[in-house]
Amino acid sequence: MKKLVLSTALLLALGVSFTSCRDEKKAGSSIIDGAIDATGNAVNAAGDAAHGAAHAAGDAVGAAGNAAHGVANKAVDAAGNAVDAAGNAAHGAVQKVGDAANAAVDAAGNAVNAAGETVGNVANSAKDAAHGMANKAVDAAGNAANSAKDAAHGAVQKAGDAVNSAAHSATEKVNGAADALKHKAHSVAH
Repeated sequence: MKKLVLSTALLLALGVSFTSCRDEKKAGSSIIDGAIDATGNAVNAAGDAAHGAAHAAGDAVGAAGNAAHGVANKAVDAAGNAVDAAGNAAHGAVQKVGDAANAAVDAAGNAVNAAGETVGNVANSAKDAAHGMANKAVDAAGNAANSAKDAAHGAVQKAGDAVNSAAHSATEKVNGAADALKHKAHSVAH
């Protein structure tokens, strides 16, 4: 900006001096002195303007820097808060997932325990039923054996009674025959 102002002032001074020289070839040194003074005044004014512009630009840059610093601080704070909030949300989500997983494991364990108890109960019922059936079969076999033994004992008793009766009958017949022979022998002998 400073170069632009100085260049403009120099061109203005040269343009004025060449134009004035063409109009008055004899004016001489007073015109040159006036041109030099005008050029100096223009250069001084341009320098002052450039200096003021530089101060204004510096102030604007400072204000912009302060504003940018404030915005940057707010952005950093907002980003930090967002990161904290995201971290807290992620931590909460992880906790909820962990709690859900623990609940699922507990439910599965309870289901396995209930299934184990049911299988155990069914097995015990089947064992008890088989034991009861075996006891009934043993009792029935024992009863059948006792009945067979009693029937055999009765048959042996009846057979013994029949043998005794037949033997007694035979003995009586033999005795009767022997007595009859004895009588006949006695009657023949007498």
